[in-house]
Amino acid sequence: MVIAIGFEGSANKLGIGIVKDGVVLSNPRHTYITPPGQGFLPKDTARHHREHALSVLKQALDEAQISPEDIDVICYTKGPGMGAPLVSTALVARTVAQLWKKPIVAVNHCIGHIEMGRLITGAQNPTVLYVSGGNTQVIAYSERCYRIFGETIDIAVGNCLDRFARVLKLSNDPSPGYNIEQLAKKGSKFLEMPYVVKGMDVSFSGLLSYIEEKALRLLESGEYSAEDLCFSLQETVFAMLIEITERAMAHCGSQEVLIVGGVGCNKRLQEMMEIMAKERGATLYATDERFCIDNGAMIAQAGWEMFRTGVTTPLEETSCTQRFRTDEVEVTWRS
Repeated sequence: MVIAIGFEGSANKLGIGIVKDGVVLSNPRHTYITPPGQGFLPKDTARHHREHALSVLKQALDEAQISPEDIDVICYTKGPGMGAPLVSTALVARTVAQLWKKPIVAVNHCIGHIEMGRLITGAQNPTVLYVSGGNTQVIAYSERCYRIFGETIDIAVGNCLDRFARVLKLSNDPSPGYNIEQLAKKGSKFLEMPYVVKGMDVSFSGLLSYIEEKALRLLESGEYSAEDLCFSLQETVFAMLIEITERAMAHCGSQEVLIVGGVGCNKRLQEMMEIMAKERGATLYATDERFCIDNGAMIAQAGWEMFRTGVTTPLEETSCTQRFRTDEVEVTWRS
């Protein structure tokens, strides 16, 4: 029986979760929310994480009804992510590991998402669409590695949606992407936009520039509503993602598809993926915001998988990196 605690702080969410042999005991988080029209700066996000780390840690232990003595391993996000928030969260994890005299495991953020998705949905060997504010990748497991079949060549899909939300001055509470999704449900008039799929990769920056440039003029003229623009943007970017996911499934002969990452909560994305999966006789697996959005339990789960196959990180190597690719990690826990 192994109990792992995970510290996640790669972006604007600070999460600390506790997992015991594949059962989530607690998973509290605290989100740094900026005023409408603004993004979050690394130094301000890091300050938020420092201010809330102890209260979230206490909440995680209280909800799990365990004490530090019960914990077997400390897990933290090594990367990828924003430098300052990653470092401030890793500092807490390192300090706790030394105070409690526990081993520590450095976890890849993307693999945290994948392992959490597999745990919660029960997907065995899915093709994975990983979509968030900082990452967009199509991934499948092969020979002790999560291989990247396709990805964004510029900005992530979540970043594209967030930046358009800023143009419309949408609230960042609970998240810009969520508020775009709600507006898109009321949109009906479709605006044709650049659709950029290059082989197995996608590009969102040109599409974003196109809609940013046109948005205010279209809104002022009354030709399109904010709802129409959100609807058009969502439909276009999600269609691009489903095209490359389907191609990866065909290549791998896969009958399962799993959506993970913050954008993975989007009901319209899940609906479109479901249609594609059904047409292929495949099964869609997806989760809700408790496990899709960055959280501590996903880091605990991936760290738990690593720890039980003998992986630990020497204290002097518990650094962080903003660039840490999914395919750099040896997957020791899958056969």
